[in-house]
Amino acid sequence: MKQGIVIPVYKHAETACIVTEKLLKLNLPVILVDDGNEESQKLILEKFAAKIKNTEKLPMQGVILVRLERNSGKGGAVIKGLLKADEMGLTHVMQIDADGQHDDNKVSYFLEESEKNPDMIICGYPEFDESVPKSRKIGRLISTFWAAVVTLSTELKDTHCGFRVYPVKKTVKIIKSPFIEKRMAFDIEIMVRLYWNKVYPLFFPIKVIYPKDGISNFHVVKDNILISWVFARLCIGMLLRSPLLIIRKITRRLQNRKKNERNK
Repeated sequence: MKQGIVIPVYKHAETACIVTEKLLKLNLPVILVDDGNEESQKLILEKFAAKIKNTEKLPMQGVILVRLERNSGKGGAVIKGLLKADEMGLTHVMQIDADGQHDDNKVSYFLEESEKNPDMIICGYPEFDESVPKSRKIGRLISTFWAAVVTLSTELKDTHCGFRVYPVKKTVKIIKSPFIEKRMAFDIEIMVRLYWNKVYPLFFPIKVIYPKDGISNFHVVKDNILISWVFARLCIGMLLRSPLLIIRKITRRLQNRKKNERNK
């Protein structure tokens, strides 16, 4: 396995650099994706990447800065990072947000779990403190309900958390579709489509905070409308796949029952 890290960056250049500096201790390449930031933000990322390049010695260490000329949304930035990871020959990449919301101390643990389960997507199950906005918490519950509908399963315990490890090749096959969502609903759609393609999730708890005075790129009205539209499309896809999903569900249940019996 060749692992790496992808961080989509929009309006969070300073915190992205702080997060990246901590993660470099893992001796893994960190792909920073400049998602069409303004010049001041671009300059922060440029200087940081140049500084790391001048101090790192091993070819697989350090920061790889890739750019999108225009802001394409979180999904577009993650897609750019995944394509770069595939180009570099990485087999698995950790996605983490740039705003410092996630407990970056958990990154090594998630990567270890990915090594044990290379065919699965390793996902964060968010543990919120009192800083979480009620609207965001309710929105997650609604999305989890609809994720269960479109997969005919309750395995997708959370679809919003951007703290996860992707198997690169299997994910790249999906993101090459021109119809994949490229904004905030990307995290939801890619998990559902991976599930449809037999890349099943494994969840572990991750502490998530909403920093005071933090800049959020989530637009409550616009992004929730977009998420609703994505689930509408996924519902159509589920109807077409429903016989296969039902058969697969029964098969997996029988396999799990046999495994449990062997372990007794």
